[in-house]
Amino acid sequence: MSKLSVNVCGVTLKNPVIAASGTFGFGKEFNEIYDISLLGGISTKGLTLEPRLGNPTPRIAEGHGVILNAVGLQNPGVDVFLEEDLPFLRSKDIAVIANVAGRTLDDYAGICARLDGKADLIELNISCPNVKSGGMAFGIRPSSVEEVTRAAKSALSVTPLIVKLSPNVEDIAENARAAVRGGADCISLINTLTGMVIDLERRRPLLANNTGGVSGAGVKPVALRMTYEVCRAVDVPVIGMGGIACAEDALEFIVAGAAAVQVGTANFTDTLAMPKIIRGMDAWLDAHGIADVNELRGTLRLNG
Repeated sequence: MSKLSVNVCGVTLKNPVIAASGTFGFGKEFNEIYDISLLGGISTKGLTLEPRLGNPTPRIAEGHGVILNAVGLQNPGVDVFLEEDLPFLRSKDIAVIANVAGRTLDDYAGICARLDGKADLIELNISCPNVKSGGMAFGIRPSSVEEVTRAAKSALSVTPLIVKLSPNVEDIAENARAAVRGGADCISLINTLTGMVIDLERRRPLLANNTGGVSGAGVKPVALRMTYEVCRAVDVPVIGMGGIACAEDALEFIVAGAAAVQVGTANFTDTLAMPKIIRGMDAWLDAHGIADVNELRGTLRLNG
């Protein structure tokens, strides 16, 4: 068996596979299907200071090779998470990444302060395209990316900070550099692209919110290219995600330079997707005589 453990900002993950935020809840339901301690980590459902009900239904729609969601950060709030969900996650031998969102700089700072020292890592959601205020505005411009990152980082004394970038920007590498200037210890990307699906007979969008976040296998080429660009642009670890559905997909992100990966939409089509990806990564490395997954990181050879 190959060595699959990786290190992200001083946190050791038994393997590079992390459940992506918003696709795995807080792990309890999936733990009824398989022992989630198999995973390297879990990025929680996006947390806010106060509970949120999310957007009106319908909130999920399908496209060709993708899904669109406009859930709107439905969550019980950070205090309920700390009391009811974190103890369960701590009983599992996985890295706990608390994904957080807010409407204001004070929101981000306040929730980070509550989670400091309690989660292994904090992932800053500045890019969710389903929230009408807050997240998306912070994730668009490099100046606002740097500002919100600095506000969150100032509230942390122990826990490393991941900044999750939106792909709906002009220059993803520049936004990554802005996050690092603001104090980010790690970058994750990509969050969902913004899209629409139309019901032709009704001539209306299928989603009540009209637009939603596009994810799934169809976004992988975009995610892979952006991950490669960011890995070249910054000197902090990068976690890649977007369209990963099999071991080979995950390993492509690592070849592009990612230290770890997150798997999201694949969990909806196959509840055992992540255990299969972990086993598949091990098998691929063994078959290619690679003793340690870290040997593969950043080994992309460009043509020409």
